[in-house]
Amino acid sequence: MLDKGYRSLYVPHATENRYRSMAASGFEQVLHFNLELALLEVSTQLSSNSLSSKEPKIKAVFLSTLTRKLKEMQLTEQSSILITGGTGSFGKKFVETVLRRFPNIHRLVIYSRDELKQYEMAQQFSDRDHPGLRYFLGDVRDRDRLMRACEQVEMVVHAAALKQVPAAEYNPMEFIHTNVMGAENVIQACMDAGVKRVVALSTDKAAAPVNLYGATKLCSDKLFVAANNVKGKRDLRFSVVRYGNVMGSRGSVIPFFLQQRHHGVLPITDPAMTRFNITLEEGVDLVLWALEQAQGGEILVPRLPSYRITDVATAIGPECEQPVVGIRPGEKIHEEMITTSDAYTTVDCGSHYAILPAGSNLPAYCEAMGGTPVPSGFSYNSGDNEHFLTVAELRQLIQSHVDQAFNVQLEPVS
Repeated sequence: MLDKGYRSLYVPHATENRYRSMAASGFEQVLHFNLELALLEVSTQLSSNSLSSKEPKIKAVFLSTLTRKLKEMQLTEQSSILITGGTGSFGKKFVETVLRRFPNIHRLVIYSRDELKQYEMAQQFSDRDHPGLRYFLGDVRDRDRLMRACEQVEMVVHAAALKQVPAAEYNPMEFIHTNVMGAENVIQACMDAGVKRVVALSTDKAAAPVNLYGATKLCSDKLFVAANNVKGKRDLRFSVVRYGNVMGSRGSVIPFFLQQRHHGVLPITDPAMTRFNITLEEGVDLVLWALEQAQGGEILVPRLPSYRITDVATAIGPECEQPVVGIRPGEKIHEEMITTSDAYTTVDCGSHYAILPAGSNLPAYCEAMGGTPVPSGFSYNSGDNEHFLTVAELRQLIQSHVDQAFNVQLEPVS
C-alpha cells in the first residue's frame, strides 16, 4: 500500500519500494511523475515468468487501476477549477495558493456576486499575469448562471455562503435561499456541466446546530453528501470539508479585538467560551487535498487546536478590561464538529477525521485511507480538545497570519 494519498492503490512487492520512495519524496513530485514510464515499469514487472495463469487478468486490472490513479483528478497546469465565493477570505487565499503552485493554470474561475471585490482582487491577481484566470459575476441562487460558469470546469470548490449568526436569526429566508437552495444549484450545475470533483466548505456550527446559520449549513452538507446517490454513472464525487473558526477572517473575534484593544475594553461573551482555530493556509491545504483524494460522500474534519476566548483577549490586550456581555442569540459555549451520533460512521485518519454516510463500508474506507473507526460515544468539540493554544502561541499566530505588525504594546487608551 502507498502513502500520501495513494493508499488505495495496491502495488506488487517488486515495485512497491519505487512508489513508496516517490511518495516520500514529496507529493507534488508524485503528481508530476511520468505516467508512461510508470506503466512501462509496472508492465515489465508484471510480465515476468513468475506470473501464474490467473495473473494476466490481474495484470490488466492493475494496469487499469494504475492508469486511473495516476490520472485521477490531480491538480496540474492543465486543471480547470471554479470557486464560488471566490472573493471572500478563503477564496483569496485559495486563488493565491493555486496560482503560486500553478501560475499558468489552464482555467481558474472566481465566481462571486460583488463586482467591487472582484475589481479589487483583479488588481492583485490579474489575467494579464495569469491568462487562465477568469472573474465571473454571479450568484449561487442563479442556477443558469452557475451552469454557464461551470462549462469546461473539472473541479468546483463551493465556498459561497451567508455566515453571520445574528443576521441569520433576523433574516432566515435569505440564508436558506443562499446556503441551502444555492447549494442545490451548485450540485445540479456540476452534474449537468460534467464537473468531476466537488468540495463544499462547511462549519463547526453545522454539528448539532443551535442557530439558523448552522442549520442551513447542515442542510447543505446533507445535500452534497446525498448528491453521490443520484450522480448515476458520472465520474463525479461530492465531498465536504468541515472546520472551525478561520483565524483572522472577516467578522471573527481576532480582528474585532485588534480593533477594540486601543479603547482599553475587550468584551467577553462568556469566560468559559472556547473555539477551534484554523489558519487560512491550513484550510486551503485541506480543500486541495480533498479535491484530489476524497472518495466522495465523506465529511472531512481536520484535527485542530482550540483556544479560550479569555486567552485571545489576554494575548491581544493584556491590560484591557474584559467585561462579560453575554452570548449572542444562537451561540454555543463550545463548538462541536463531530457529535456522538456521528461516531458510528466516523473514521480517524490521523491528521483528520472522516464522517461517512450511513450504510458506508467502514472497513473498506479504513483500508483505502489508512484509518481506524473511532470508539463508540466519541465526540470532538472545542471544550474537550487535547490541544489548547497558549497566550504566547496565539500572539505568534496573530503576527504570522493576521497582522505582521502586531505587538502587545498598546497605544494610549482613547
